[in-house]
Amino acid sequence: MKEKVEIRDHQREMRAYRLRLSLSAGFILVFFLLLVSRFFYLQVVQHEHFKTLAENNRISIVPITPNRGLILDRNGTVLARNFSAYTLEITPSKIKNLNKTIDELSKYIEISPSDKRRFRRLLDDSHSFESLPIRTRLKDEEVARFAVNNFRFPGVEIHARLFRQYPDGELTSPFLGYIGRINDDDLDKIDAAGDTANYKGTDYIGKMGIEQSFEKQLHGTTGFDEVEVDSGGREVRTLSRTPPISGDILTLTIDSKLQEIAEKAFGDFRGALVAIDPNNGEILALVSKPGFDPNLFVEGIDSQTWAALNNSPDKPLLNRALHAEYPPGSTFKPFMALAGLQLQARSPTDTISDPGYFELPGQSHHYRDWKPGGHGMVDLHKSIVVSCDTYYYGLANLLGIDKIHDFISQFGFGKKTGIDIGGELSGVLPSAEWKMKRYKQKWYAGDTVPVGIGQGYDLATPLQLAFATSILASDGTAYKPHLVESIRNSKTGKMEKTASAFLYKLDIDPNYLADVRSAMIDVTKPGGTAPRVGEGAPYEVAAKTGTAQVIGIKQGEKYVASNIQERYRDHALLIAYAPADHPRIALAILVENGGHGGTTAGPIARQLMDYYLLGKLPQDKVNQEKIDAPAD
Repeated sequence: MKEKVEIRDHQREMRAYRLRLSLSAGFILVFFLLLVSRFFYLQVVQHEHFKTLAENNRISIVPITPNRGLILDRNGTVLARNFSAYTLEITPSKIKNLNKTIDELSKYIEISPSDKRRFRRLLDDSHSFESLPIRTRLKDEEVARFAVNNFRFPGVEIHARLFRQYPDGELTSPFLGYIGRINDDDLDKIDAAGDTANYKGTDYIGKMGIEQSFEKQLHGTTGFDEVEVDSGGREVRTLSRTPPISGDILTLTIDSKLQEIAEKAFGDFRGALVAIDPNNGEILALVSKPGFDPNLFVEGIDSQTWAALNNSPDKPLLNRALHAEYPPGSTFKPFMALAGLQLQARSPTDTISDPGYFELPGQSHHYRDWKPGGHGMVDLHKSIVVSCDTYYYGLANLLGIDKIHDFISQFGFGKKTGIDIGGELSGVLPSAEWKMKRYKQKWYAGDTVPVGIGQGYDLATPLQLAFATSILASDGTAYKPHLVESIRNSKTGKMEKTASAFLYKLDIDPNYLADVRSAMIDVTKPGGTAPRVGEGAPYEVAAKTGTAQVIGIKQGEKYVASNIQERYRDHALLIAYAPADHPRIALAILVENGGHGGTTAGPIARQLMDYYLLGKLPQDKVNQEKIDAPAD
């Protein structure tokens, strides 16, 4: 059979081939044009953008933390300073097994149990990507030992850091406060204030006192290094530097030696003291006993130490001078006496017969005087000198609570003084309106009577008592209490003095002020309630003692301190100023559960005034034995 021969159409195949070739070439050309256009877009149109990104990969901005500003006392003594030290730091997010790493580190650098506890507390309060110190103040030998073994510990580094130091420790804690690590709340506040950039690289911030209230001045301005890095992120060279500006230098009104004397004078007692210059409002000393060592917080306080401070029955973290409210007791009487005189309820020569108690008309309840049997015939002068309760029960009843409130509020009771550190409480100066708002109850005459002797609803802070005393000492002139005397700008070197903030001048008859001040001088003489305060002094002291009840005593019962648990005994109070004719220092002292003001608080006041006015240092041991003096 003859085989069939296929005849191929070469022309048609050639056309098909050329078509496929043209389409392929077209696709290639289109893709090439797209690629060229993309290259053009990236290399020409987006040149600056990608150049910036490349520079950012090549250049790293490293913040330089500024030195925190120094804090000095009025005589130039350093109260807060900085020191540099090496720290061993861990970044938790870069470590797989944190416990194992810490155990391995312990073979090369000593890490104590307290270091571990502090690290755990910091870890709980921080983010995992933050570098956290596990050991501070490394010795040179430890730094060298770790450097040799650094390759074994990814995520662990040694840093040189600045630390805050408080040379006087507990002595300055009531007004300096402390710094601590920045937490989320702090970050929110920093962001809200628009200071985020200035806190780059900063780990610590003021938490209390001057450190917190003047954080902006003390922090300084963060600097920056522009550093060239290689592909591994290692520094090659520094391209430029913007140096940091240290925080401003604060000079306080505090006399650190006076502060030390006051602190030691308290001995083992708890309490508070505020000394103020009545001529300008400068705080000379501010004591809260017991206190705490602010250095404990600088590196991050461990949980056991924190629990011990926080749960102590002595409340060392409580600033008693500003944040605690107490009944002012009989220290309230000079202000009541002025109210009686100025409001014409009584004259200086008016007398009452004191049988040892006061009784409201139509009631059988006795408001007892501290002296059984009473003081006999009592005028205004004697009422202050012997601290006659009965006189002030009756005076309070005559005035009524609203007149008492309106007049005595002029001395700063019942409101904040405005001191330049935070956390101050306002105390309570009661009124009928206050009771209705607070308790939804009307005011009764029986509520007014104990207010006359600084009891009942009446509460004040030691700072308020010192402020009120300074107004009395300055013949009715009020200056805002303040702790900062001047601020030196670290950038310009210019010192700016803090002006004495005149608040107001009371419109009180100067003769009435003289009557009350004369009686307060006699309080410190034989027959008064605080003879030890003025005994043998080459200057005259004006004072008023006080005793504030902690627990009530049933009618008919006698108060016997030895029969009462120590923490429920009466508080001892004293207000004073000296020299009486030209006052330079005014004091308020509260000794918790200390009994009588003249016996316990009086010797403390005398030591301070002797040093401040005469430069006389106290004896090593203070004799606080009871002497023959009236009880209040």
